[in-house]
Amino acid sequence: MSEQKEKSWLEQVGCNVSAGVSDVAGHPYGQIGVILVCAIWFAAGLATDVLTAVLSILAITLTQMVLNNQAERELDVHRRDVAMHAKLDELIAASRRARNDFVGVEEKDEEEIVQLKEEVKEAIEEEPAAASPEVRETAKRVVEEAAHEVKRTRRKRTSRKSASPAPRKAASR
Repeated sequence: MSEQKEKSWLEQVGCNVSAGVSDVAGHPYGQIGVILVCAIWFAAGLATDVLTAVLSILAITLTQMVLNNQAERELDVHRRDVAMHAKLDELIAASRRARNDFVGVEEKDEEEIVQLKEEVKEAIEEEPAAASPEVRETAKRVVEEAAHEVKRTRRKRTSRKSASPAPRKAASR
């Protein structure tokens, strides 16, 4: 059952309104319109606190919607990654020549992955009759690219964790 069908009618209306407002507000003409409305509001001498409140609510709503969409995309990407790993694990397990050490390799430490990568490179270089030079070079390049991607992903995860702000202590008066 899809996520959209599980939502109540009120949530669906809210999502549709949010999506429409974000499409308009995110468009360059929409931004120019907001600037014009603000300029006219000030020129007419209307209460600026009302305008500030409306703009604040709009900004908070749009920000939350963007974060919700980003979370949905990340869940979809994660689901696809898990599926791809399951497929690769199945291929490794089914292949007689493949090493079962690679099943679940994404869960291992970086040092273990680098060691496996080196072992595969050595095996490719030692087995000249197994494949043509072009195939061996392609295999080596793919293994190196995969190891580089693992390192990049781990660095990104580490930087996200270290970039999160430390909790603030309450100021004493």
